[in-house]
Amino acid sequence: MAHRPRGTSLQVTEWGASKWSPDSGMRWGGGPELLSYFEPLHLSVTPQHPAKVLTTRAMCSRTFWCFVSHPGAASTGRCSGGRGREWTQALLALPLLLLISADRCAPQVLGIRGDALDKFCPQQPLDCDDIYAQGYQIDGVYLIYPSGPSLPVPVFCDMTTEGGKWTVFQKRFNGSVSFFRGWNDYKLGFGRADGEYWLGLQNLHLLTLKHKYELRVDLEDFENNTAFAKYHDFSISPNAVSAEEDGYTLYVADFEDGGAGDSLTYHSGQKFSTFDRDQDLFVQNCAALSSGAFWFRSCHFANLNGFYLGGSHLSYANGINWAQWKGFYYSLKRTEMKIRRA
Repeated sequence: MAHRPRGTSLQVTEWGASKWSPDSGMRWGGGPELLSYFEPLHLSVTPQHPAKVLTTRAMCSRTFWCFVSHPGAASTGRCSGGRGREWTQALLALPLLLLISADRCAPQVLGIRGDALDKFCPQQPLDCDDIYAQGYQIDGVYLIYPSGPSLPVPVFCDMTTEGGKWTVFQKRFNGSVSFFRGWNDYKLGFGRADGEYWLGLQNLHLLTLKHKYELRVDLEDFENNTAFAKYHDFSISPNAVSAEEDGYTLYVADFEDGGAGDSLTYHSGQKFSTFDRDQDLFVQNCAALSSGAFWFRSCHFANLNGFYLGGSHLSYANGINWAQWKGFYYSLKRTEMKIRRA
C-alpha cells in the first residue's frame, strides 16, 4: 500500500443504494472478466453492501493507489495516510486501482492490477504521443482516453524504441494470458497492460479515426534474435459507418523491412476473425484452425495471436507465427504490435 503525501485532503464518500443507480452517471472502467479493464462497468450497490470510495478535494496530482479484491463480493482494504491515519473502503467491482491525488496531474500508473479512476485531470491524453508531449518519457503503463474523458484505458507506452511515443496494442512474452478468445474479448480488450494484453479493436478504431498512424511489429525468437516490420500507413475501418459491422477491417501500406519480412500486407483489407465470428475468405474457420484470432484471409502469413508454443512446433501454423521470418512451424518468444502518429 502507498502512503498519502503530506498536505493531501482525503475524505470517504459512501455510495449506498439510495445514492446510486444505473442511471446516476457514476461509472467505473472495468471489463467482463477478472483483471480486465476495457469495458465500462457500473458499480453494484445494495442496501446490505454499501460501497465506500476514497476521494480527495484536490484530484489532479501525482498518484498513489490501493487495491481491492475480486468481483461479486464486498472487498475491504486499507490505505495508510500520514500521521498514522487509515482509510478503509469496501467496493463491489473488479480489482480496482484507486488513483488518489497530491500535487500534480500525472497519467502514469505503476503496478497496475485492474481498473483506474482518473476522471478529474484536465489533461487526458488520447495516446502515447500525447503522454510523451506532456513530458512523461519513460516506458510504462499510462492512462489514455480513446473513448472520451470518462473512460480511461490503461496502456503500455514504449517511449524508447526509435524515438518512442508508441502505443502498444498487443504484447506477448511468456504465454501467461490465453489469446484464443472470442469476438467480444477482442473487441473490448483483455489482459493487463503491465503484462500480456490486447488493447481492443474498438479502441484501435477510435484512435485511428482521429489521427494517421504508423505500425511497428517487434519480434523476438527463443535464440534472442530480434527483427521488426514497419508499415507507415495503418488504420482500422477508417470509412465505416459501423466499425464492428465492417469487421474492424485492417489497412496497412508502405512497408519498411527491419529484418522480419512482410507478413502483414497479405492481410490488408481483411476483416478480423475469431472462432465465434468467422469473417475470413477460407471455406473453414481460420481462427479455429490457427488457434488464434486475426485479420485472416485464407488463412495467414501472420498469426501473432496464436498459441504460445515455445519455439519450433510440429503442428502447422497455429503458433505465434510470422511466416516471412520464421515460417509456419516456429512460435515466437515475444511480440509487440504498436502504433504511433505518422
